[in-house]
Amino acid sequence: MEIRALNVDYFGNQALEDVTLDIPFGHAVGIIGPNGAGKSTFIKALLEVIKKRSGTVKIDGKDISQYKRKIAYVPQKNDIDLTFPITVKDTVLTGTYPSLRLFQRPGKRERELAQRCMTMVDILDLADKQISNLSGGQLQRVFIARALAQQADILFLDEPFVGIDMVSERIIVDLFKQLREEGKTILVVHHDLHEVEAYFDQIIMLNKRLIAFGDVQDTFTTENIRLAYGTSLGNVIIRGAGGEAHA
Repeated sequence: MEIRALNVDYFGNQALEDVTLDIPFGHAVGIIGPNGAGKSTFIKALLEVIKKRSGTVKIDGKDISQYKRKIAYVPQKNDIDLTFPITVKDTVLTGTYPSLRLFQRPGKRERELAQRCMTMVDILDLADKQISNLSGGQLQRVFIARALAQQADILFLDEPFVGIDMVSERIIVDLFKQLREEGKTILVVHHDLHEVEAYFDQIIMLNKRLIAFGDVQDTFTTENIRLAYGTSLGNVIIRGAGGEAHA
């Protein structure tokens, strides 16, 4: 994915300034930075959920809009209408809709795919429950299963680890590893620095502009954290192979 000179305004303020980078396929990429750094704005601009002021986003030299069927998006939970009466299995099944022809209804193939996706995140036993009756971790797994049902090559997730239980966290982390081994690309907005090295193999560090991008072991450094967070971060401990560094 080639991102060039991306500039985004949000409610009249510049949210992202001249972001340029190339994201290779087959990685789990964490997008980190302080509150208000433009992390969620960044993925929404890539997905054209919000308009960019300028810049280009391409995949293999073609505009990202031509790859919409190969891209899945899991928004933050507070962006989802949980009052809508729908079961877990029907929610996951909606992930198959982009592959259907006009007026075509999901058939056996789509139902079996949805069932496999529910199994991958261990929610098959919740299939008939209303999504409004689920815990935060269960709900997150439902929408990840829906994204899997799209059979996308690139997955965008906005804060998937917020408000979830340890079981859901383990399942999602294991899934990321599996998808990465399959050559999928995963981009995740994330805020907990202590888990960066466990979750991702690459990171994008933002604070309205690109601070750093690369492999975690090279990029997740004390200096880059100071550049991204300044003095607002306080005392953060980076646990790495070489011991602990304090920012």
